Amino acid sequence: MIFIGLGSNQSFCGAPPPHVLRLAARALNHAATIVAASRLYDAPAWPNPEAPRFANAVAAVRWTESPERLLWMLGKIEAAFGRRRGRRNAPRTLDLDLIAFDDVVQTPTAREGLVLPHPRLHERDFVLAPLCEIAPQWRHPALGESAQTLLGDLPDRTATPLDGPPLIAPLIAPEGDAGGRAD
Repeated sequence: MIFIGLGSNQSFCGAPPPHVLRLAARALNHAATIVAASRLYDAPAWPNPEAPRFANAVAAVRWTESPERLLWMLGKIEAAFGRRRGRRNAPRTLDLDLIAFDDVVQTPTAREGLVLPHPRLHERDFVLAPLCEIAPQWRHPALGESAQTLLGDLPDRTATPLDGPPLIAPLIAPEGDAGGRAD
């Protein structure tokens, strides 16, 4: 499975972070097919809990192109939602992270910087808690542990589910449409 982490702790065009994530999920679903989505979670900013709190979620997508192409597409969606790259871990309107791409384990090379699975996935309850909603038995391909075990091993849990429905209702494409589309 391919998992995307979604996060926001700044409004965009008057929309508060939870609504930004719902809109971003719709944009994501136009480029890839969302097949499962978690509820929204509230979590303190990381690593600076004094920054505005985040709304977070995880979506599983169907995608037929490369991980690098998916990462590029996620960057385009972030930019459309006002994301400006600058200081690391700064507040942002939208953060889309490629959490895992099937069973791919990829370390950075001199040419490519994409690391898979996400290098800090196993340390973050705001990713693991929503991931456990949609794929508790998913195994981290490098560590060999399930999402549920990784979450249980964390010393602190600060992410809490927000009331409401999943991020987006799954919209599965008709048979034969494998995702990775560019409508």
